[in-house]
Amino acid sequence: MDILIPIFIFIAFPLLCLLIIFSLLILKIYTGKSIKDPTYPPVHSTVFDQLFYFNRLYDYQTEVARKQSTFRLLAPSQSEIYTTDTRNIEHVLKTKFDKYSKGKYNQDIVTDLFGQGIFAVDGEKWKQQRKLASFEFSTRVLRDFSCDVFRRNAAKLVNAISEFAVAGRVFDMQDMLMRCTLDSIFKVGFGVDLNCLDGSSKEGTEFMKAFDDSNALVYWRYVDPFWKPKRFLNIGTEASLKKNIKIIDDFVHKLISTKRNQLNLQQYSNDKEDILSRFLLASEKEPEKMNVEYLRDIILNFMIAGKDTSANTLSWFFYMLCKNPLIQEKMAQEVRDVTSGGGGLNKETKINDFVENITDETLEQMHYLHAALTETLRLYPAVPMDGRCAETDDILPDGFRLKKGDGVYYMAYAMGRMDYIWGDDAEEFRPERWLVNGIFQPESPFKFIAFHGGPRICLGKDFAYRQMKIVSMALLRFFHFKLADETKNVTYKTMFTLHIDGGLHLRAISRT
Repeated sequence: MDILIPIFIFIAFPLLCLLIIFSLLILKIYTGKSIKDPTYPPVHSTVFDQLFYFNRLYDYQTEVARKQSTFRLLAPSQSEIYTTDTRNIEHVLKTKFDKYSKGKYNQDIVTDLFGQGIFAVDGEKWKQQRKLASFEFSTRVLRDFSCDVFRRNAAKLVNAISEFAVAGRVFDMQDMLMRCTLDSIFKVGFGVDLNCLDGSSKEGTEFMKAFDDSNALVYWRYVDPFWKPKRFLNIGTEASLKKNIKIIDDFVHKLISTKRNQLNLQQYSNDKEDILSRFLLASEKEPEKMNVEYLRDIILNFMIAGKDTSANTLSWFFYMLCKNPLIQEKMAQEVRDVTSGGGGLNKETKINDFVENITDETLEQMHYLHAALTETLRLYPAVPMDGRCAETDDILPDGFRLKKGDGVYYMAYAMGRMDYIWGDDAEEFRPERWLVNGIFQPESPFKFIAFHGGPRICLGKDFAYRQMKIVSMALLRFFHFKLADETKNVTYKTMFTLHIDGGLHLRAISRT
């Protein structure tokens, strides 16, 4: 009996501590949240409810949004408001822009990966990066340089897929697109030939994996109440994240050092083509503000904007074309019509010749392709959910109140599936909804929120469409695509950007 008492205490004491901690957490979650006040959004559950639905989080949010366009999840320190109401979104992102920020809650979660980059900061840091990036994206030099890079890598991608087509082998389209866009973004952004597509760069492949894994691990923090203690103890997912970020930091710091040495030695003839060279030149005017860590953060934010968004959208685009073969053929016909007057290309036409003839004028004529890419983004937005934090008490246009510190999140994935926004066919893939007399017609950025809206609207929107169109045209000209397994369920991996879980496995059939 004397032995059993210490054993009982040894087991019971930790359990009692956990029970007390859990009770205090519940108390904090439900205290001071105006739960029964109808002037605040209705409470659906707590933020930890998302943990149970994490693998299908965006579909879960869609189901809730169909019943209530604005609702609340309770967090320990604040409420998290989720909405699909376009009036609320315009209010937060544009009308009351200065009254909403990224918020400390979000910044604490993302800073380890994104640091002080444009996606994670507010105020003067955001304005400085926005101003410099806005200037860079508007230059003709960058536009011409990026188009050359996109065409060159599109040709490489076609050649790589040709090998699979000839051999009749299945390949992972998402992986191929990720490698292609990574090569493009490194050349355009940093002036580096990474050669990730052909697999010759082991370092580049490791960097890509570390970056994608970090993306998922950081997002997991939103549903993991113990991520801070785990980071302090360096255990579990936080230990994995730390290792991945070390790989990322080493790679990026080496990149910055190499580029700076090239500029100092004047060994780089086109120092005004890639964006990193321009930022390095700008950093000489403000060396204390724009130090190595600041440049590192700019690079990684540019990376997620340039690689993930385009590659993910193209992956879902080709998935939808495989699910809708008639649309795929209509798209291929538009490519033939625009590039060769409807007569097709003869067999002797080389891949490089074709992509070199994809001009700005050619891209502007691809209305159906533009519509189909936009329709893909409507249903599978590259960033499925985003939001802001209230800096003051406020009232949303739908009449609901919120308190200072509350988060307001707009659910882009859910919005694309709402009948009250897009009509009864909201869940159908129908590019024609974007066309009037065959000409593409845009929608309000607060209805079609894939590129954000208001003062923080995506600067790289045209840049992204240009890359996606060039790659799509090249692939559709030379191949017809089919799913390797029509019965397999294709879904997403829950993270900041909408990756296809497990990849997109296709077969390519060469076109004559």
